[in-house]
Amino acid sequence: MSSRDTQFSTEKLSTALKALLDSPPVGLSEDVLEIFQQAISNNHSLLPSRLFFEAVEQSPVAISITDAGANILYTNRTFERVTGYSSDEIIGQNESLLSNKTTPRIVYETLWSRIRQQKPWSGTLVNRRKDGSRYLAELTISPVVSPKGNTTHYLGIHRDTTEVHKLEHQVRNQKNLIESVVDATPVVTAVLNESGKVILDNMEYKKLAADMHGHEPAQEFLSAICASRGVNFEILYKKQENFSSQEVSFDPGGGGQPRCFTCTGSWFSEQDSSADAFFSQARHVYFLLVANEITMIKRQQEDVRHNAMRALMAEEELVESMREALGGAIFQLQGPVNLISAVLNMHERRQDNNNNENISTLSVLKQALKAGEQALSMLQVCMPESLENTSEPVNLNQLVREVLSLLTQRLLSLDVIVDWKPAPTLPSINGKQNRLRNMLAQIVDNAIDAMSKKGVERRELYIVTKLVSGSVVIEISDTGNGIADELRLKVFEPFFTTKHAGRKRTGMGLSMVQDIVNEHAGTIEIDSKYIDGCRFIVRLPINTNK
Repeated sequence: MSSRDTQFSTEKLSTALKALLDSPPVGLSEDVLEIFQQAISNNHSLLPSRLFFEAVEQSPVAISITDAGANILYTNRTFERVTGYSSDEIIGQNESLLSNKTTPRIVYETLWSRIRQQKPWSGTLVNRRKDGSRYLAELTISPVVSPKGNTTHYLGIHRDTTEVHKLEHQVRNQKNLIESVVDATPVVTAVLNESGKVILDNMEYKKLAADMHGHEPAQEFLSAICASRGVNFEILYKKQENFSSQEVSFDPGGGGQPRCFTCTGSWFSEQDSSADAFFSQARHVYFLLVANEITMIKRQQEDVRHNAMRALMAEEELVESMREALGGAIFQLQGPVNLISAVLNMHERRQDNNNNENISTLSVLKQALKAGEQALSMLQVCMPESLENTSEPVNLNQLVREVLSLLTQRLLSLDVIVDWKPAPTLPSINGKQNRLRNMLAQIVDNAIDAMSKKGVERRELYIVTKLVSGSVVIEISDTGNGIADELRLKVFEPFFTTKHAGRKRTGMGLSMVQDIVNEHAGTIEIDSKYIDGCRFIVRLPINTNK
């Protein structure tokens, strides 16, 4: 047995092993711990003393034993591999030889304070090898206490954790980099687990969640998307179904403008890192939701569409106004022409056709009738054709929304309060969209005119849409001065107006509203029971084929 074998008795080594087992270091193999435990618990006579020494000597972690002054008395083979110092070079040297002098002083003060209390200490130090290279030592120091209660030696166990530390920091740095990039991304991003719960999000998501006043953005988006696709989140999860460019609109309420997003969702998985999944290769599935806000683009598109609608409505209104004017002129001219025709027929039936005076009258009447008929014919030729409108499915809630949007500036300028109560679900009717939009615009415009008159203190516009007995019903009420009972039918006649003389005429007139309602096989009436102003009730059948 070498001199190293005789430096310690079996008793001292056993005491050191007990201290080691009281605070086993991370990385010490289970078989070594088991041998140490058996060596201590069993009768020493059953195991040769050499076994104790070989167990420590062959341990995969660096082990050293020092005296009470930290002077090295023993090192195992792993210690030599980790530090680069052979046993002959290191024995007799102080443990401080391994220090790189960069570990904070407070660490050493804490270390010595604890082991002097005969308690083990564990921590990390920056050590230096024989070749000058530095490494991180995960160290455990356990005091070896004699039967008299004195600390006689210290058992040190450490391992090189430099690479582990490096990998941990690389992972942490990559995580921080990814989170920084995701947080700086100007799109709403969230990661959900299998049950649909958000487990990771970015700053844009947090901002949106604050704007939604307690609503979870991911849940709101997924609810709308799943409803449009006719599925639920569980089905998406089972099928691992991805989607892209799904538009979702969110109305924050409280007078806020709706916000629009395009959403993309994709599934991904990662390997389970728990101990239970070490051999089973289990994986966790996650869902990545990305929402890009397109509110400004939508508003720009809406502005373009509104401008196009305004132009179209103005053109159609102009055409209809011309048709109304020419139709009225034809109507007014038709009366005298009919009268001349009747007088001419009366004269022709007389028997005194030889009377010169009668002949002269007949000649004049014939010329007047011919001129009148030519004028009527010319007016009829000049009558412009109505703009082409084809029947299509029309949602009247959407038309009301568009009309209110087009008239927003006028409503605001007159401080008109709008109370619109649309039916939550309203079936489409088969109709001419532009004509119906003009009809609604004219009625609302007429209501605004009524409330803009002097003496009207309360300016409130009420609009209700509902489904009643197979017809879509639209009620438009105002708080103006109302319409007298005797005028409730007359207001639908051509050229009739309750506006004061000299006012520039606007709109197509309620006569044109009546024509549009008739085209769609509907009815329009003024509610005689409404006393707070005027209420128009329009009924349009769902199955309109005209």
